[in-house]
Amino acid sequence: MDRYDVKRDLKHLYAPKNTEWALVDVPPQRFIAVDGRGDPNTSAAYARAVEALYSVAYTAKFAAKRTLGRDFVVAPLEGLWWADDPRVFITRDKDAWQWRMLICLPDWVPDGLVEDAKEAAQDKKGLPAIADVLRADLHEGTCAQLLHIGSYDDEGPALARLHDEYLAANGLRMSGHHHEVYLSDPRRTAPARLKTVLRQPVGPAPQGA
Repeated sequence: MDRYDVKRDLKHLYAPKNTEWALVDVPPQRFIAVDGRGDPNTSAAYARAVEALYSVAYTAKFAAKRTLGRDFVVAPLEGLWWADDPRVFITRDKDAWQWRMLICLPDWVPDGLVEDAKEAAQDKKGLPAIADVLRADLHEGTCAQLLHIGSYDDEGPALARLHDEYLAANGLRMSGHHHEVYLSDPRRTAPARLKTVLRQPVGPAPQGA
């Protein structure tokens, strides 16, 4: 049985090589998601959200294999991040961050299977945050993207280059939430070796801006 793997099928989005900003086109994608806010390092809600997402994703994987005869590799954790002042991502004022944590699903996984997976995961795990898992569609289109290697807290300079240099030099403006794809497991990877895709939806800057 061939397994769908988003890291293989969308390699330019999940295994990029460039460590400086470059433009990519992101197609429509389907996710399961949980929303929240606050410092991901200290927020109990963040930890519960991630645990719930993985519980539902793995339950959906096994259900798809059993009922649809199709299999997929559970995708990396992703996050959309935003705040009233986007510069808090440069200053790392994490208490001001809002987030939507995501795991991508193949587009052939039906909504009904996801709902059944939520119920089965809740029956097995008893995690209250599973009730907060929702279905989310995302079509980001044109994005600036790079591969960041290092600690999450060392992303500030790359984001500053995006905000202060790259966008203006290319006649662009931000048009969506900051997006990160976590390619490494922080429990097993030294901070200096973490690999994270940083992505920012963009559009043409207004004339005269």
